[in-house]
Amino acid sequence: MLNKIRTIFYTVSTIFLAVAIIIFPDESLEASIRGLKLWFEIVFPSLLPFFIIAELLLAFGIVKVIGMILEPLMRPLFNIPGSGGVVLGMGLASGYPSGAKISSRLRQEGVLTQIEAERLVSFTNASNPLFIFGAISIGFFHDPKTGLLLAISHYVGAILVGLCMRFYKYRETQTEKQTNDQRESFIRRAWNTLHHERLKKNEPLGQVLGRAVSSSIQTLVTIGGFIILFSVMNKLLFLTGITNNISILLGQVLDWFNIHEGLSLPFITGLFEITLGAQMISQTDNASLLIQLVFVSAVLAFNGFSIQAQVASILASTDIRFAPYFFARLLHIVFSVWLTIILFKPLYLNRNAFSPYDITVDSEGQTIHHYFWFDLWNWLDQYGYLISLAALAIGCTIIYSRLRRP
Repeated sequence: MLNKIRTIFYTVSTIFLAVAIIIFPDESLEASIRGLKLWFEIVFPSLLPFFIIAELLLAFGIVKVIGMILEPLMRPLFNIPGSGGVVLGMGLASGYPSGAKISSRLRQEGVLTQIEAERLVSFTNASNPLFIFGAISIGFFHDPKTGLLLAISHYVGAILVGLCMRFYKYRETQTEKQTNDQRESFIRRAWNTLHHERLKKNEPLGQVLGRAVSSSIQTLVTIGGFIILFSVMNKLLFLTGITNNISILLGQVLDWFNIHEGLSLPFITGLFEITLGAQMISQTDNASLLIQLVFVSAVLAFNGFSIQAQVASILASTDIRFAPYFFARLLHIVFSVWLTIILFKPLYLNRNAFSPYDITVDSEGQTIHHYFWFDLWNWLDQYGYLISLAALAIGCTIIYSRLRRP
């Protein structure tokens, strides 16, 4: 019965999208270009270095060495191997879906068990600081103090999710047996691990670099397709009135809690597309700043259906299940929302002095504030396409050279 319902849902959804694109071709094209611009100028150049570095860390065995260092920390806290610390750090720094990408690679390499990988994916997919501080805090709210509140609520919430998910299938955890001689010094064991990993693959540096670049670009191209698809879907749902009808129902629920019903449409939009949803929430009139920040925290924690589809696509190549990740998103919403409410007074209202990244004075004596994350966001928006073009050209060259090999 469930499979039949899925078949009906997939069929109706696909037909609806096809018909809607035919009815609204101009709007669909506009939404598609908007999604492509976001991917090409921001997402691609900001994620590509992290993906390539992650591939190189795996190829040279550095992840296993870091895992040896972080094992005493990661195992008691999150019930995962120490190598998960690499995923946690890079996932929080680069943003979603980096955590899923690197976790799936660790699973393919056999570093993680299935259950450990599912635990790791559940809390390592977070928004990057560039988006929180640059786009949301200064770009949408025009207030750098909101960035600190949103970032702490978001990242602490992710850590709390990890602490909870450590109990996920706790009794089924399979720990790797330690085969190294504990009497051997750490430096010697680390060196032996690095050396054996390199000898095991025995590949030239050019081949390792080429595979890292091509694999990262292929993943990012898939991510770009999802961004464009959900940008179009979000627009079509709005044009056909489906989003408005759902927002009316949600608005009635919000009214029961004395929350401005005007937040219902931006919130639903944010469930599909985080950037547009956060912007609409920040522009909602008659809603207090605290309520706006709470809704933005919820949207960031949920990741949006577009990000979730990207994660599902990445996990599909492994035996990592999607359900624990989705449950963790709901748990992350609870933690982030409550942290935003609790920390609003100490981190925002009582934080009168906020030092920007840099202060300069122009020729007319006007003070100019330079904010690192906002400047970086603007720089990517202006020059990010050049990085994307160069990376795509390199990727095409690598693929072409492989095709020409006998």
